[in-house]
Order: sequence, then structure tokens, then C-alpha cells
Amino acid sequence: MREVNVQIISEKVAKAFIDANLYLSSDLENRIRDCAETESTQVAKETFSDMLKNLDAAKRLQIPICQDCGMAVIFAEIGQDVHLTGGSFIDAVNRGVAKGYEEGYLRKSVVADPIKRGNTGNNTPAIIHTSIVDGDKIKLTCAPKGFGSENMSRIKMFNPSAAKEEIIDFIVDTVKTADARPCPPVVLGVGIGGDFEYAALLSKKALCRSVEKPNENEFYAVMEREALNAINALGIGAQGYSGDITALAVNIETYPTHIAGLPVAVNVGCHVTRHKTVEI
Repeated sequence: MREVNVQIISEKVAKAFIDANLYLSSDLENRIRDCAETESTQVAKETFSDMLKNLDAAKRLQIPICQDCGMAVIFAEIGQDVHLTGGSFIDAVNRGVAKGYEEGYLRKSVVADPIKRGNTGNNTPAIIHTSIVDGDKIKLTCAPKGFGSENMSRIKMFNPSAAKEEIIDFIVDTVKTADARPCPPVVLGVGIGGDFEYAALLSKKALCRSVEKPNENEFYAVMEREALNAINALGIGAQGYSGDITALAVNIETYPTHIAGLPVAVNVGCHVTRHKTVEI
């Protein structure tokens, strides 16, 4: 049994959210740089260039990539051979989020009540998804999720007889309906299977997968490429100015489901779909 003091978790979470807001993951930055080279529409090409200048400025000036520093989402994989000491895990994560958003001068956007509103002042509480895994390590994936893109997300309960093409059409229509609002080019996380809430969870987890890593199942890897090609054929383009590239990636995650259902969730991420993973 390995003991881990929860204060370590607070420190790791704080730094991870600062880093995620200041530095875009290399796979996504590389994809944007590639798009700046291959885009044929001049206004879109210039827009990609501006995006890269923004990323460079964020690093140089140590300021957030985007003014919407997101709601704090954490995927925590806790080894079953870990014994947490020194207090509550949930409290430790929230202390880390508050510390990161305060010390990183990150915009605090969480309200205490969904209808009555009222800013909590420190971007907590976070949304925490915890799973128990083998081993004696803790892996924390910290994902600040902005709501310009989150608001464009959708879920649909398909008939179990639905064909692959119908699901692709739903993914494409989600982007078409969103148009320029989620700051394209977008990254799409798609969850297929499970039940109503688990499909949505899968779609959020899918956004944390590298855009350079296709689904390990060839059937779904092909489906990802087909959906991506169909989305880019829409011509919405970078920031909605029209162009060749409307989406940077489509990441699909799946799970077994009930014989009577086929839930599909599409979680929309903007061109700065941020996440940082740390291990303890």
C-alpha cells in the first residue's frame, strides 16, 4: 500500500490547470500548424496564422490562450493500492483548482446556482470523474472546458437499428448547426454506447485523447475519418470565415450498451481544446 498526502494532489492540480490554460498540447498545436500550411483559402490561412501568433504570445507573456479559462473538469484514475492521507480527495482537488485559478490569474467563471447564479469567486466546485484502477499510481487529467463550444454539444438516443451513416450525419449536423459559434476549427469528442449519461462522459473523455491517435478499432478509426471529411466539406472554415478545414479531429470512444438503445453524444471542443495529464 502506497500512501499519498492529498496536499500533493492540490499542488499538481493547481499547476496542471495553469499549464493547460497557457500551453496548448503539442499534438493540437502541430495540427494547427499543419493546417496553416495546407489551407487554400486565404482568409482562413491568415486566421490560422493568427491562432499560432496567439499561442506563441500566450507562452511568451504567460497569459491564457483564451479569455474563457473554462470550467474545471478532472478525470482521476486512482490506483487501488493507494491510501490517501491528510484529508478529503474532493476537497484537495477543489483547493488545487482554486489555487491554480487564483495564482494563474485565470478567469473564474463558475456560478454557485445554475438559475440564481452568483459567481463562486474561485472557479470551484470542479467536475470530478473518479475511477479506481489497478496499481499504486494516481493519474489526473485536468481539462478546462470553455462554454462557447460546450453549449454546442448534443446527445441523441438512436434506435438500435441506426446505421453508421446516420450517426455520422448527426455528428456533421451538430457542427453545421453550431456554425462559427464554437470557434472552429473544432475538435469533436463522440461517445457511442453505454447509457444516457455515460455516452456524454465518453464524449468528454474523447476530447482528452491526442488528435494524432485514431481509435484502436479500425471500424471506428474509419468512421472518425469519414466524419472528419464530411465536416470539412461543409466549408465553414476557421472562425467561420469559410475554408477547407472546419474540424481538426473527430475522436470516438465506445462502450457496450443495452439491446434496445444506441446513445450518441457529441461534445464540441474549440480549436484550443485544453487538457493536461499528470501522474503521482
